[in-house]
Amino acid sequence: MAHVSPTGPTTSGGIVELRVHGVSGAGANQVLNRPNVHQVAGDRSGGFYRPRPGYPDSTGTGGVTLEAYRWSDLPSGTAVRTLSLVFLLPFMLCNVALWMHPATGAWKNVILAVCRVLALTLTMLYVLSIVGMAVDLIAWRCMDTPSCLAGRSWLSWLGGRPTGLRLGVLALVPVAAIGLVWWLSTRLSHSFDAFRTRDPATSKHELSAVGQWDGAPLVGRLRSVHVAAAFATLDGSLLAARSSQHRSGTMVVLLAATGAVLLTCLVLLCVPWIDRTDPTPGMDAFFRGLRTIACGLTILVIVHIVISPAPWSQSRSLPGYGAIVAWLFVSQTVLVLILAAVVIWRRGGRRPADGGRPAPLRALGSPVFVTIAAGLAVAFSAELVYRTADVLDREQTTADSLLTSPPLAYKWAIFSFFLAVLGALLTAGAVTVLSRRSRWRAARAIVVADFPHAPPEAANRLRQVEQAVARARFTERLEPLTVVYAGLAALGLATSVLGLFQIFPGDVLQEYVGLPDSFVNFFIGTGSYVIAAIVLGLVIGGVFAYRTAGFRRYVGILWDLGTFWPRAAHPFAPPCYAERAVPELAKRISYLVEQGQGVLLTGHSHGSVLLAATVLQLPTRITDRVALLTYGSPLRRLYSRLFPGYVNVSTLQEIGDRVGWRWVNLWRDTDPIGGWIFAPHRAGDAETMTGPAAAVDRRLTDPLDVVPPPSDSVPPPILAHWPCEAQEAFAEAVRDLTARLDPERPGTR
Repeated sequence: MAHVSPTGPTTSGGIVELRVHGVSGAGANQVLNRPNVHQVAGDRSGGFYRPRPGYPDSTGTGGVTLEAYRWSDLPSGTAVRTLSLVFLLPFMLCNVALWMHPATGAWKNVILAVCRVLALTLTMLYVLSIVGMAVDLIAWRCMDTPSCLAGRSWLSWLGGRPTGLRLGVLALVPVAAIGLVWWLSTRLSHSFDAFRTRDPATSKHELSAVGQWDGAPLVGRLRSVHVAAAFATLDGSLLAARSSQHRSGTMVVLLAATGAVLLTCLVLLCVPWIDRTDPTPGMDAFFRGLRTIACGLTILVIVHIVISPAPWSQSRSLPGYGAIVAWLFVSQTVLVLILAAVVIWRRGGRRPADGGRPAPLRALGSPVFVTIAAGLAVAFSAELVYRTADVLDREQTTADSLLTSPPLAYKWAIFSFFLAVLGALLTAGAVTVLSRRSRWRAARAIVVADFPHAPPEAANRLRQVEQAVARARFTERLEPLTVVYAGLAALGLATSVLGLFQIFPGDVLQEYVGLPDSFVNFFIGTGSYVIAAIVLGLVIGGVFAYRTAGFRRYVGILWDLGTFWPRAAHPFAPPCYAERAVPELAKRISYLVEQGQGVLLTGHSHGSVLLAATVLQLPTRITDRVALLTYGSPLRRLYSRLFPGYVNVSTLQEIGDRVGWRWVNLWRDTDPIGGWIFAPHRAGDAETMTGPAAAVDRRLTDPLDVVPPPSDSVPPPILAHWPCEAQEAFAEAVRDLTARLDPERPGTR
């Protein structure tokens, strides 16, 4: 790709309106609302664009210079993002959970350690699911069953071979799976390596850490630990099977080495100095050495399994595999309970910094989201094993059929996941019905205040606006639903302990509830199809989201919320786009100010979050020439609820102080994502806030009217979360802020 000019035309003493888009993925010409644009800095993934000079209407309101930062390709391309949406979703949720903690000091380190150990269990579960599919079902069961091998030439070539050889060959499948996530996590990091910064933070708030510190060393260490633990998990599965049949001195040594690798991984995740960002070649070499030892140990284990002369006695499933899976589920349950206990104890009964009622998810995000991540990982793993068994079994009932059911822990997992989803859907329905009256009552009051003189013929349009407002207000209802689902998922994880005692779901339900065993089996089969439908839905939704702008705004907000945070818990999570976007924005803004220009930052949706983190990193000499315009911003509505330790009233007030309170936030009641920052300013509300923060928020009436204007045949559209650059309210805010940036500038009054 040809190099792009890093500067572009600049004019000393002017004002640049730098627009940062949200999750829409719009092109630079759409962000600038100009048909002819050219790139002046950056590259194809993240670049700065301006209208081409010489064309009409190449400047903005009041003659400001327009510039757009397009970052929508930073998280990755469509294909990779779609794959990641399914494959890496549990890893991403687990990583996000780490950033939701409210605690500081020693308790923060405890929460970080528990989150990282839980993240490690997800990697181990990933390996165990591949082991269950390839080693247990195919190598151990199918290749020893004539009816399973019949008509399958791709399997029969190993049929009749020694058991050790079959296990050793099929063990290469989980080895390849480990290599895949290892390669992906390394490959996806390369695009951000040139944007590392080690400049000292200028803010006391932790939000400024995003994009500020060099996260590559931490991710590299976590990657080494997870790769080592993944190989040790494979080794443990193979050695458990072999040791149940035969024990020797070599076996004892290999088992001890495998246990030592796993124990070392756990210890390394719990020590605070793993977060060090200064150059530590010795430490990094130690982590790489651990990974190398684990790789070498796996080679030795596979060789031992293949050449071991001791006979293998036959059993229904791979010896020890079901117990390992069950114990892993039990460990996850215990870790979730520890995390929840610590967070709830630290949370206490304290109110949030803004003095309002504590939100259900405030400070509980870490245990809630890590439970959801674990539940999804368990469901995906169980479905992989269950579906493979179903394909191999061919619904046979003969004596030499696989007789497969996956391990009992997986059957409990599928059954519990189905009940959790069913419970969440029933709760969602109940919340929707029970909250409908209050939401519609509030919506009706808002619409009446906005359109007091609407004519009778606008009744249908008024009803549509009320519906949009009522739906937008359902966002706050998602918090208790998330907590309920997480509680059900945690209960489902806890039932896995029953698998250790060979207790079947049907036996429990029949004895204590009275449901017949066939009914429970139906639930398990249905649950498997539900999981498959969810996976398929994620794939289709990922593709569909990037072809339909309206749908993209709802899917994209979740994806970009997850990938905004650095990988501090799980190294196989998608990379953090803010590690490039924030330093790149900071450098560009500093350059423009140093050229003698003022900079008006305008950010829509997640663009406002990027700008908030950027402003906290800019020195005073730069922010003295900066103003901020946000619209559709989730800073207060979503981020302050989900990440109270990083985005709170104190953080938002510092942002206002840094820009000299040259800040305007535009928001709509019909927006399900964005909202007000400091005060809603709705008609009829009592105004309780004073000071400069009270002037930040400006509520926009949406739609502009409920009757068609004289020049049109239909009423103005309901914009909800759509950008508002073309509206007069946006232009008025630009004029206001540019006037505050440069009072002597002509045409700003």
